[in-house]
Amino acid sequence: MSDTNITFKKAPKRKAAKGKSISVSPEMRQAYADLIQERAEKQEVYGRHLPQDETRRR
Repeated sequence: MSDTNITFKKAPKRKAAKGKSISVSPEMRQAYADLIQERAEKQEVYGRHLPQDETRRR
């Protein structure tokens, strides 16, 4: 039972992986911005129809 401190030793820290960077055409960038805007609008419309009171949750 003297090896419990070895069993629960902290793992060494890992180096963060470098992120990839890509270049995107302006058309693709605009299409992505439009997609994000559409999703935000859909989420807002969906949220309007949800009940506002959350008192019934356990």
